[in-house]
Formats: sequence, C-alpha cells, structure tokens
Amino acid sequence: MKLLRYGPAGREKPGLLDEDGAIRDLSAIVDDIAPATLTAVSLSMLTNIDPASLPLVHGAPRLGPPIARPGAFMAIGLNYSDHAAEVGAKPPREPVLFMKGTHCIVGPNDDIRIPRGSAKTDWEVELGVVIGKAAKYVSEAEALAHVAGYCTINDVSERAFQTEGTGQWVKGKACDTFGPIGPWLVTADEVPDPQNLDLWLEVDGKRYQSGNTGTMIFGVAHLISFLSRLFTLHTGDIIATGTPPGVGMGQKPPVFLKAGSVVRLGVKGLGEQESRLIAD
Repeated sequence: MKLLRYGPAGREKPGLLDEDGAIRDLSAIVDDIAPATLTAVSLSMLTNIDPASLPLVHGAPRLGPPIARPGAFMAIGLNYSDHAAEVGAKPPREPVLFMKGTHCIVGPNDDIRIPRGSAKTDWEVELGVVIGKAAKYVSEAEALAHVAGYCTINDVSERAFQTEGTGQWVKGKACDTFGPIGPWLVTADEVPDPQNLDLWLEVDGKRYQSGNTGTMIFGVAHLISFLSRLFTLHTGDIIATGTPPGVGMGQKPPVFLKAGSVVRLGVKGLGEQESRLIAD
C-alpha cells in the first residue's frame, strides 16, 4: 500500500495510490496520514479497503510529505563505506547519529531553498524508515516488526555549515526545506528486503549517485535496534539511513547546487522526487 498526502502546503488531504497510479481520497476514512494512522491496527484496516471504492482525485495535485506531524526526524551519517571514503572519513565503528528537525520536511517536488550565505549546498539520496510501533531495547531480530513503511528522502546538506567553523552537523543538515520526503510511504509488507533497494540521484540531468542499500555498513534492523537502546522510537518517527557515494563534495573538483539546479532522485519501489533549487 502506498500512502500519500496531497493538496496545498498545510492543507494536505490523506490519500493512497491505486494499482493504476491514480490517487484515491482517504478523507472519509482517516483524518490524515499521521502517527495514529501508522499503527498496525490502522494499517490493517486500510489494507482491507478496496481502492476502487474511494473517490478518485482528478488532475495532478501537489504531493506533500507523506507523514504529518512526525515526532522526530533522525539521520545516520557515513553509513556507506565508499561514501565515507569519498569525503575523507573512516568508516564508523557504530552508527553516526544526527537530527534533521521536522521543520526541514517538505514535499517530494517542493522547492529547496538555498540558505543565505551558502556556498556548498549538497545532495544525498537516502532510504527513509518510518516507525509503526514504539521500540525500546529491541533486538535486531525484532526490529523490522516495528517498521510501518519506507520512503525516499533527500538529506540536503550545507557542507560549509556542517564541517567548517565549529563543525556541528546539525547546522548543515537542519535548514528549512532540507528534508524532502516522499512521494509516498510504502508499507513494510511491500518491501520484503530493505537491504536490496537501488538508489540514484541526478542533478540537471547528470547521474551522480547510483547505489544499493545492500552496501550499508549498518542495516535497517541494526539501526533500529541501536537507536532503541538510546531512546524510545515512537510511531511516526523517521530515520534517514545514509547515502551512497556520489555527493557533490566528493566530486573532483567539488560540485554544489545553485539556484536553478534541478535534482531528481529515487529509491526502487518507493518513488521519485524532483526539486528545483531557489535562493532564500
């Protein structure tokens, strides 16, 4: 099942994508695609609905982020060894965690705003994991049972803010619009193996990133188990799991985004994004 939210920013309605690629309205069934909708009971109820019985949404409405009001937006750094190498870092011995901030989140095709003073805005295609059942001290064997679904994420990053000055990652990762998510949330039953998904990203038609989640240093189950030992993961929380090689700062010479750049990216089975960069 592919769950989504459509309509103007701040006024999105819940929907799902049917087998023909058409949007069906879920407004009469649920208020929104929010944490309460992502529980096992709620998802089971939605799975039993015939999409053809739902109102068809005509036209091509804007797609918003597929999850409303997530509690936390966490991310993992340097989770592909070849990406670590391209940025001159050693592969970590345990997951590198930072926070994006829910204010970063925008729809999959919304504009990305380059912050004032930025000279090194970069891209990162990532697999997103959305928690469906609260997790605290879970084992790796139990971890995937706590997943509601998966999505495509662009972990947009400002490298000077991130690594220069005091070098705090959050400063370069948590700017407004730096978290495009979607186009939809694909429920876990449709992703039998999150460690076998191709990822790719293009800027202005040039392919920069091509990878597979199978080359992660720490897989999804390990990440959930690890994080759950630090704090409780709640329903609706989002985890961006790291990016394969090919980021702008790893090019020789480095390449960064500028106003007018168009970024396209996708994760196999989870949908594609296309965003234009604008000056803030």
